[in-house]
Parts: sequence; C-alpha cells; structure tokens
Amino acid sequence: MSGLGKGITTSSLAKLLQLSSVNVTCVKVDPYLNFDAGTMNPIAHGEVFVTDDGGETDMDIGNYERFLNEDLSKENNITTGQVYRKVIEDERKGKYLGKCVQIIPHVTDEIKRRIRELGRKSGADVMVIECGGTVGDIESQPFIEAFRQMRLEDGLDSTYFIHVTLAPQIDVVGEMKTKPTQHSVQELRRIGIQPDLVIVRGTKSLPKDAREKIALFTSVQLDSVISNPDVDSIYQVPEALYNEGILGPVSNHLRLKTRKTNLAAWDRVASRFSGLKDVVTIGMVGKYVTLMDSYVSVNHALHHAAAANGVGVDIRWIESEDFEGPSPRLHALDAVNGIVLPQGYGKRGTEGKITAANYARESGRPLLGLCFGFQLSIVSFARNVLGLKGANSTENNPETPDPVIDLLPEQRDIANLGGTMRLGGHDISVKRPSLAYEVYGKDVIRGRHRHRFELNQSYMDRFEKAGMRFSAFSDGGRRAEILEIPGHPFYMGTQFHPEYVSRPEAPEPIFVAFMRAAIADAKNGKKLRVTA
Repeated sequence: MSGLGKGITTSSLAKLLQLSSVNVTCVKVDPYLNFDAGTMNPIAHGEVFVTDDGGETDMDIGNYERFLNEDLSKENNITTGQVYRKVIEDERKGKYLGKCVQIIPHVTDEIKRRIRELGRKSGADVMVIECGGTVGDIESQPFIEAFRQMRLEDGLDSTYFIHVTLAPQIDVVGEMKTKPTQHSVQELRRIGIQPDLVIVRGTKSLPKDAREKIALFTSVQLDSVISNPDVDSIYQVPEALYNEGILGPVSNHLRLKTRKTNLAAWDRVASRFSGLKDVVTIGMVGKYVTLMDSYVSVNHALHHAAAANGVGVDIRWIESEDFEGPSPRLHALDAVNGIVLPQGYGKRGTEGKITAANYARESGRPLLGLCFGFQLSIVSFARNVLGLKGANSTENNPETPDPVIDLLPEQRDIANLGGTMRLGGHDISVKRPSLAYEVYGKDVIRGRHRHRFELNQSYMDRFEKAGMRFSAFSDGGRRAEILEIPGHPFYMGTQFHPEYVSRPEAPEPIFVAFMRAAIADAKNGKKLRVTA
C-alpha cells in the first residue's frame, strides 16, 4: 500500500550496504503513464524532487540522496511514460519491422535495458530498485514481469526480491495480524515472484509467533522475515533493520564481499534527531498544506537545521488563503518563531503569501522564501515599501502595471509545460560583503532550480535604494538568486531550492542560519517550548 515506507526502507537498506563498503545506488520505478513527476499536483502525488541534472522526479529520489549523501541522476527514476515513449519511438523508426509490438517482450525489454544501462553507468555493485504502487495494480505488472525475467536471465545469486507489507494491529484483540501479508505474497507469487525476504511494517515489533506464521505461509526463511516497527526518526531505520539482521540474508544470497558495517558515524547523525527538549515553532505558509509530502524536502531541511542547532522543530501548516480577504487571520503567525514561504505555482493563495511576507518584515520575524516565496517576498516589498500598489508577478496578473517578477525571456515561446522550466543545478556567484556570503562562506555555490519567472532587474535599483539587497546571481548576472534585508533579524529568499541538497550529514547553510534566527526570536520574545 502507498505510504507504507517503501522509500525509507529502500534508502535504509542502501545505507547499510554503503556503510558495509558496498558501492550502491537506488532506482525508483513509478508505474504511472506520466513521463515524469513535473506536471503532477503535489497534493495528489507529493513533492516534485529536482536532480542536479534537471530531472523532475518522484520524491523518493530525495530520500535516496539524503540517506546516501550523494547526488543521483534523473535516470534513477523510471516511469511507464518514459518506457512507452521509447518503445513507440523505436517502432516509428522501424526497429520492430514486421513484428507486432507487445508488452512482452518489447516493453519489458526496454525496462530491463534501462535498469542495466544505469547499473553500468553508475558502476554500482548493487542497485536497490523500488517498485512503486501495490501488488496487483495493473500499472506495475510490466515492471514486475521484467523483474521476473531478470532473475531467469541474470541468475539467482544476482537478483533478490524484497516485499514490504503491513501487519496491522487491531486494538480490540491487541495482536498484529499476518493475513494481509499472507495474501499479498500469494498475489505476488501468482504473477511470478517468490519473495526472498519480507519486511513487515507495523506500529510495534513483530512477535515471534507472527514471524513464524509469516515464514510458514510465505515460504520465506525465518531469518528473512524482518520486522520494521515505527521509530522516533526515519534516520533510526537503518540501525533498526541492522539489528533485525537484514544484512545477513541479503549479503549471503548476493555473495557480497561486505566489510564490517560502520554504524558509528551514522549513529551520531541519527542521534541528533532524538532527545531534543527545546522546540522551535516554524510556520509553513503554503498552498499545498493538506499533504505533508507536498513540501517533504523543506520539512527535512528544517529538521536537519534544527538538529544542527540542538533543537527540535514544530512545523505549523498554515494555508496561505487564510491571510486573504478584508480580515486576514494573521494571529496564527504570532505563535511562530520563523516563517517559511515555500514553492508553488498559480494564482491561488498568492495574496496570502504576500501578506505573510509583509508581516515578517514589519514584525521582525525571521523569514525564508523559497523560489515562489522569494518572488512573492519581492512583490510584497514592492507594494508595501516602494508604494507600487499594483506590483505583481506576470504569472499571477499578466496585466500588472509593475511586473517586478516576469517570465524568463527564453520561456516566452514555450508551449509544452512538462520538462520546459529552468531546471537543475546552476553555479551561483555570491557577493561580498553580504549576509549570503556569511551564510555560505563561498564566492560560488551550487543551487537547483525549477522556475519560469524571475526578478525583473529593471526594478533592482529601486529595491536596493529602499533597503532590499540582491546578493547572489547566476548566468553571468542575468538571474538574481538571493535577496536579503540588512538590519532585519533574518529576511532572506532564494530563487533556487536549497532544500533539495540538505542532508542529515550536511544540513543546508541557509536553513541552519534561518533556524539560528528562529531560536533567537524564541529567546527574545517567546521562550523555547520544552517537551515533556
């Protein structure tokens, strides 16, 4: 089932292999027909994660990068749309002349080709491949069939099947039920795959009798029935799986030459996220707050930054539309120590974000604007400081008299929406002296992008004379990348997405600085909240 934790499980197993000196990479298979995640609604699918090479991918690619502390490629995300398009293009070129193009062998062959090609390019000893969806879904069947064929073609000791299932606990009887796992494995067998190992998710550890029952009815060895209970932090999952003995059956089956697993450094990282008594409250003023996964990288970046500062973080989800109309309910922001204006697209909720940005500027509350949040912070300043009451982004109002945010010139003749934004990593030059330079300590940084609109630099002098400074640029100065207001406790925004590169082992610097300012706000105005 979705939301079970396949992505965290995949990331955690890969991390354990990495800590055992195995060269490993991760792949996410998404069975939907979209070519990539770029045009999907975050409320329905979760965040679109952007790789440095410009891929708009599933959010699990972000999980893999955070756990492995490595950059991955857009090729690490395979979708049905990509596979079918390649097969159809090959058919049009005449590659299959005289043949009826079918799911088997043509679609499955393309799936296998992509996996093997990525394995060759990555140089990995092991690829951990996560297949999205649920066993029995019609969309995922070609992928599962391709995996079945790979076992025949590559051999038993080169392939290993792991099935992640749920053992729900019924409160009335107080026991964890194994029937869903039994039936799920039966369905998996019916379509051709016998799992080598079963990972059972649940609120608590699986008791011995339940393990034995699962082993018996699924034909899986007892030491290959792995319990994966809830833990305080996702970064504790690798150690939990290690303690369950997951590396033994995996390494033995694949004949891996593993070294002793060095958990010490990872344990130090994971320990930062537990036992934190002081808590800082951050208000996330967004458009997609009904689903936490809409801003999953921002959430993680805030937790990384908080842990680096020795505190916990309580993220308050605030719908930006609450701040619109004649009586905006701004009192919700009185209870937070910092405000994040995250990414987004479209007109809905933008006036609320603009209002929140002005509240942060006037009240001295720390603010961090990300991409669209960066742009709307500029609109807010134009209206409330420069007096340009009709200022806006041409994305929201094409007829605005003061288009302080405008479409990138190269975007003007683009018709297709998918994969056509300014995407991926770009080098960014940081001015000094500036707060941006104090934060990063470098003249050049790297930032990932996903946008069509940017600061209209014909207004830049007016902004800077009024107190808003632009302290970092890319593309030879054509793109403004960081804004700041000197003298404010913390008012910064980035056109790029710093959240995509934040990792538990290396928190992103601007988030760390923002969290430090939020802690100062808590100490100066409201005491740090202490958990029981």
